[in-house]
Amino acid sequence: MRFPVTIRHRTSKAKIYAPGGKFAYYRLAYTTAGNRRMQTFAAYSDAKAAAERIVRELANGSQAAALNATQSRDALAAFERLQGFYQASGRRVSLLAAVSDFVEASAKLNGRTLSEAVTGYLRTVANVKRKSISEAVEEFLQADAPRTKAAEGQRAQLSGKYAYNRRLQLTRFSDTFPGTAVTDLSKEHLETFIGSLDTVKTKSRNGRAASSAKSRNHYRAAVRQFLLWAVRKDYLPPTHRLFEADAMRPERANTAAVEFYTPGELAAMLAAANDTFRPIIAIGGLAGLRTAELLRLDWADVWRVAGHIEITAGKAKTRQRRLVEICPALAAWLEPFRKLATGKLWAGHEITFQQHFVELCDGAKVTRKTNGLRHAFCTYHFAAHQNENQTAQQAGNSPAMIHAHYKGLATKADAEKWFNVMPPKL
Repeated sequence: MRFPVTIRHRTSKAKIYAPGGKFAYYRLAYTTAGNRRMQTFAAYSDAKAAAERIVRELANGSQAAALNATQSRDALAAFERLQGFYQASGRRVSLLAAVSDFVEASAKLNGRTLSEAVTGYLRTVANVKRKSISEAVEEFLQADAPRTKAAEGQRAQLSGKYAYNRRLQLTRFSDTFPGTAVTDLSKEHLETFIGSLDTVKTKSRNGRAASSAKSRNHYRAAVRQFLLWAVRKDYLPPTHRLFEADAMRPERANTAAVEFYTPGELAAMLAAANDTFRPIIAIGGLAGLRTAELLRLDWADVWRVAGHIEITAGKAKTRQRRLVEICPALAAWLEPFRKLATGKLWAGHEITFQQHFVELCDGAKVTRKTNGLRHAFCTYHFAAHQNENQTAQQAGNSPAMIHAHYKGLATKADAEKWFNVMPPKL
């Protein structure tokens, strides 16, 4: 047998060299991945078998022959680890991807191990729990329900009306994405939801009508509260960035025309009102209290401070105490009720109050105007005093709001007529 012996398969080949001198082993030489490789064998038969296997692998495109024994063991062990990861997580990762990610991460860690970096990262983030939007919304509303309950003699932290409206808003939000988890929400989801608010259900014959910018802003506020809560509950990662959605930017609502009653209309309503409604109408028009403040008002609040109505912090919308001056006309309308020292001015529900108010307007032949009594007070008070700070103090509002909404709506002569609507002389 003449050496070297060439073993071929297709275009691949390997050579076996005979032992020589003091080296008593057969040498197998081949080229793979551009590098010359050499293996040694004690028997020619073993060298020949290895050569035939290698040239077949090289002809089939395999690069396994480029690995030495240690590298082959490491590669097999790595594949076993990746297979175990797949069985545990369902995620397939190639050996190349795993090594590439490791090398890239290690280059950024300045000598720290990847395990140390992952452990440190997990200390700073929450493990997000999967929860459907509908379930999370209900949990959020139930968690806030105690805030709508008031202790004896105190005002609830959250009004029942506000809680009711927010439930409607968030229920519509959850119904828009049935079966969707909170953590799966995207900016596109919010764009879709806010876009759907261009039409809302109404009781009109048309069935649907465009929602106002103010209404959409209320929906945005409700969704924002819910998402902030979801982060606290670990249903949503703190890095969600959903608030960056274009649809979540508040809209600037067009300022609607302020409608208010005339002195003649106030006189007609006071004349048509019964003894229960008359003091409420008088205080609403001549002291400017909000409807909610009127409904919380007690007779003790009317008489406690001479010449003033006291709106305590627990009854004011802003939760800040204020005193409202009782003008001579209002004092005249309240005088017949001085014997009423305690008890609420209105003991019924707000819905009942609004129903009675509509009936009063119909009976007085006056067109009902939304918040017309308070708007009238602010309009005429500002016209009479030309001082937005003074009017704001009486109304429990900001000077900027008074100046923006009530300036130039009435003359001083109109104001004098309003604050001189007196009871008929007996």
